[in-house]
Amino acid sequence: MPNISTVAGATGREPGSAEAVTEPIAVRGVHKAFGTTPVLTGVDLDVPAGGIVALLGPSGCGKTTLLRAIAGLERPDRGEIRLGGRLVCGPGVFVPAERRRVGMVFQDWALFPHLSVARNVGFGLTREERRGGRVREALDLVGLAGLSERTPSTLSGGQQQRVALARAVATRPSVLLLDEPFSNLDASLRVQIRAEVARLLRELGLTALFVTHDQEEAFLLGDQVAVMLAGAIEQQATPDELYARPASRAVAAFVGDANFVPGEADGLVARTPVGPVPLREAARGRVDVLARPEQLGVGDDRADAAGAPAHIESVEYYGHDAVYVVRPDDGPPVRARVIATPRYRPGDRVRVAFTGEAAIAYPAV
Repeated sequence: MPNISTVAGATGREPGSAEAVTEPIAVRGVHKAFGTTPVLTGVDLDVPAGGIVALLGPSGCGKTTLLRAIAGLERPDRGEIRLGGRLVCGPGVFVPAERRRVGMVFQDWALFPHLSVARNVGFGLTREERRGGRVREALDLVGLAGLSERTPSTLSGGQQQRVALARAVATRPSVLLLDEPFSNLDASLRVQIRAEVARLLRELGLTALFVTHDQEEAFLLGDQVAVMLAGAIEQQATPDELYARPASRAVAAFVGDANFVPGEADGLVARTPVGPVPLREAARGRVDVLARPEQLGVGDDRADAAGAPAHIESVEYYGHDAVYVVRPDDGPPVRARVIATPRYRPGDRVRVAFTGEAAIAYPAV
């Protein structure tokens, strides 16, 4: 598991003080530039107490800078950040990282090779907390209770990363921030570890914000997904809402596989190269209709068949499903997904039609 470490003093507790409580995160109008280069351009974001939000976006869009600003490792140029209603960054206010009760997860590993598993996990705790069973509880949570006296070099990579996770949760931060936490894992281990992390976060009720560029990861782990493009949050919604009702063409293009089919709208119907498409909202004139690959059906080219005449350009077979790249006779190629072994081959004549519910239409570009 990638290193999960805490900002120095991130528990924000003095010895003998009450335990930290889970807190919501609220970001309003945050701007940040490095020199003359704007990185954050008015970010608004909400993470409810105990919720898990995935911050999804391409490399270089400002995701890590936002995470560091919430943690107190970067100072925004303007805007406000609140943790549990407590202003930690705003006009004339900047609470340092060690007083924010925020844990951070970085991509790199940072276990101390000369310390035992137990001492690694207890590194961020007070002496009283270490003696009170906090280390044992954290190791129990990640399934490493019997390895407390081992050193990191004697563990597998997955076990080492569980130790790092145990160290983070042992401090009981009120907010956990994760920056591409699974990026250094191979595919099979990534699936296993992210499921374990999701289970643990929900079990502990931690407020969590994690950065990823992987849509599948964001949809699987996030109660909500916030799509960040060019330094701003374009849309924050549940995964199903985000996929079915993207707020902009840019979000639709970034989230999932999208066909933008040119058409001519006349009220609640658009005429397109794949046939008539019902629209969710009335539109007029030239539009680009969002058609997900699973909303397009491909069938035999018969005179009595529904759909527009087309031919298969290529076939992508994934085992669990397949994608046809289909070129309608009167339009650009589109991608159509089928949950079956492919029936058609490149060059075959077929019919293609929109088979989904009412679609979203964007102004033509």
